[in-house]
Amino acid sequence: MAVRYIETCRLPTPFGVFEMHGFEESDTGKEHVALTLGDLAGDEPMLVRTHSECLTGDALYSMRCDCGYQLEEALRSIAREGRGILMYLRQEGRGIGLLNKIRAYNLQDHGADTVEANERLGFAADLRDYSMCKDMLEHLGIKRLRLMTNNPRKVKALSSYGIEVVERVELQVGRNPHNEHYLDTKQSKLGHFLAIHQDDDPQL
Repeated sequence: MAVRYIETCRLPTPFGVFEMHGFEESDTGKEHVALTLGDLAGDEPMLVRTHSECLTGDALYSMRCDCGYQLEEALRSIAREGRGILMYLRQEGRGIGLLNKIRAYNLQDHGADTVEANERLGFAADLRDYSMCKDMLEHLGIKRLRLMTNNPRKVKALSSYGIEVVERVELQVGRNPHNEHYLDTKQSKLGHFLAIHQDDDPQL
């Protein structure tokens, strides 16, 4: 999926002053951004998080998932390191969209797990596409990275596009009574690297 670079601006955040780079998919017009911090030059692998949009978790403080917690911890990790990239990808609900995500949540309210809910709606368990990351990273001059993820599919996907993932950095945060079953399902059915009895004390 080809994307084109649009523009860059300064973005002050509680975690540091980032640069925000805007990109647009050539075929669909869908918009994505990359937040960068520090000097991106050099041969050292870059600390990178690819984060798919989650309006409920990222903006509305939902405790049904770990997305908002992961977003904040990724930005903190980049700030601690002094350099890194967070790519924010507009593919809500593992690619099914916001309204279908609400439908899936309703099914979960009535006993389905996160995989079963997507399948009952006629979707695959995970429809996300990471091909846009190749053009975004190439624009930023990044070929080797340390990827913050618990999802082995992300490592495999980026590697298939010729991006060298030299290390997977775990990002286990935000377990709480509202998302325990969700996280356990990601571990058991989607193969995510998660500790089922992870002991977190999430703070919003």
